Amino acid sequence: MKPVAAIVFKDIAIEYKNKEAFSSMLLFGLLVVVVFSFAFEGGDRRALAPGMLWVAYSFAGILGLNRSLSVEIDNDCLQGLLLAPLSRGDLYLGKVIGNLAFAVIAELVILPIFVILNNLAFDVTLLWIAGITLLGTLGFVAVGTTLSLISAQTRMKEVLLPVLQIPMTFPVILSAVQATSLVMSDDSRGISFPLSLLGIFSTVYLTASYFVFEYIVEE
Repeated sequence: MKPVAAIVFKDIAIEYKNKEAFSSMLLFGLLVVVVFSFAFEGGDRRALAPGMLWVAYSFAGILGLNRSLSVEIDNDCLQGLLLAPLSRGDLYLGKVIGNLAFAVIAELVILPIFVILNNLAFDVTLLWIAGITLLGTLGFVAVGTTLSLISAQTRMKEVLLPVLQIPMTFPVILSAVQATSLVMSDDSRGISFPLSLLGIFSTVYLTASYFVFEYIVEE
């Protein structure tokens, strides 16, 4: 696991120095939450809130993923990583863990603002939403890391990644929205089904991307 830890440390050190990906994710996510909160003022905010939250998470995550491997390719660092004594799987896991860390930190800032703007209580429901957020973000980042590598090698990377990412992660986002909605409505009787789907899709995306990443990175 030393190569994985080294890649994660490298990404954290670079992001700590320039703060470009994290700041853009955080600001965009907060902007979406604030705009949606005022746009749906007076409506059934509690019914719309789960979708609002995951729209903010999704688009903020895409911004972060766009920076994930485009930085490596733009600076010709990817070739150095491929020549380093580490497997392609280690490279993938390192990028996933780094992307997951940045996304979760941004989401932990977005979530309390979301709770305040929607007049929700800071109780055990918040812990449930945080758990769903972590599981959903894992699936989102798992496939997004591979897709960001594909899009980063094109001239339209800012456009191509959302086009690929949103349809691919639709099952994850839909399951996460349903689970969040059940938690916020205090009706957790049917929550096992969306949580199971969320866990299955996240596991499948992580496993499939791990094995596919080697062939994509060679191209």
